[in-house]
Amino acid sequence: MLKSHQKYLALFLFVLVVSACKEKSATTDTKTETEEEMVQRALDIHKRILTLDTHADTPLRMIEPGFDMAERHDPKETGSKVDYPRMKEGDLDAIFFAAFVAQDIRDDDGNTRAKALCLQMIDSVIASTERNSDVVGLALNPDDAYALEKEGKRAIYIGIENGYPIGNDLANVEEYFNKGVRYITLVHSSNNDLADSATDENGAEHGGISEFGSKVVGEMNRLGIMVDVSHGNDSVFYDAIKLSKAPIIASHSNARSVTNHQRNMTDEMLKLMAENGGVVQLTMLADYLREAPPNAARDSAMAELRASIKGISEMTDEERAELRKSFQALDEKFPGPPATVKHVADHIDHIVKVAGIDHVGIGCDFDGGGGIEGVFDASEVMNITIELVRRGYTEEQIEKIWGGNLIRVFKEVQAVATQLSAAEAS
Repeated sequence: MLKSHQKYLALFLFVLVVSACKEKSATTDTKTETEEEMVQRALDIHKRILTLDTHADTPLRMIEPGFDMAERHDPKETGSKVDYPRMKEGDLDAIFFAAFVAQDIRDDDGNTRAKALCLQMIDSVIASTERNSDVVGLALNPDDAYALEKEGKRAIYIGIENGYPIGNDLANVEEYFNKGVRYITLVHSSNNDLADSATDENGAEHGGISEFGSKVVGEMNRLGIMVDVSHGNDSVFYDAIKLSKAPIIASHSNARSVTNHQRNMTDEMLKLMAENGGVVQLTMLADYLREAPPNAARDSAMAELRASIKGISEMTDEERAELRKSFQALDEKFPGPPATVKHVADHIDHIVKVAGIDHVGIGCDFDGGGGIEGVFDASEVMNITIELVRRGYTEEQIEKIWGGNLIRVFKEVQAVATQLSAAEAS
């Protein structure tokens, strides 16, 4: 009986030794990727896929006298975050330039001025693409980005940030569409005639999207313009989900569960965005990416500086340079904790977990406040891809994040417009 036990014990030990040897052999045979090799693999992926940034306020720069998109600008000297040379350096294939008009008086005069400024910025984008047709092209449809990429050119799309330039005239929506606009952010930092802002100090005015705003959403659906809910309060999001016949987007918003900011989206919103088929585009604004301790002195100084600013188009070159120095001085006097590319990836991880890989993208908000440690301007956007590869994302997943998801929504929005036109004609 003892010998029998010894026999089984010997057999058991033999199996353990063999298994251990196999595990050691497998570990030895598995190639360990170095940091340098991982980075190179990420850069190769970044170059192969279509990279699309859905939000930059660069048209504000483009209407500055003498500003040339074909020249490389030093961001620390000029404040500029995007130009065509830096798009090439960062392998950024496509971008939405948003014509941004700050909220002003909501009357006929204010609406007229807003529309004129909006059209000026749109025309500046079109003129720039025509002057630099050897390196960029104006894009109007989803597939244009891929076609221009094959030609070795950057694709330039146009959006509008803040529905204020629509005024109270629904016909303006089609006029902007005919000029090339393919998304409109309904509202900005203050309430307008279309919708309520997430950050208006007076609170909600319409309870979400106004009656006129509902008509604007319908017109956007009819034409094939994407409905953008970034900057809207929570009610605007829920109203847009109900009103829009096509998937919606948030061109530059993050996850509220990761960073508790009213501009970010709750988990419930992220889940509804997935059900809607839409996409949330991660943005590079520090306050939306990481928590910062309260700083009343900085907030007061910043509010005082912003209150003294006149329209960018009305400033001289010297006044713009002085304004940049003033903002830089505030940043130096009241430094906040840095936001990094790791924070960006944390938000992506969370949105993927809650909404799924098909509902997240990138909208840096360069030239509108975006720019963090590691992704300071368009020349550094590949660092997002490197961090995603480091965290185990596949090339297929990264391709979706960097452009595929937004392009899918863009196509669905156009398909709905075609269906609505057909129904109207029948």
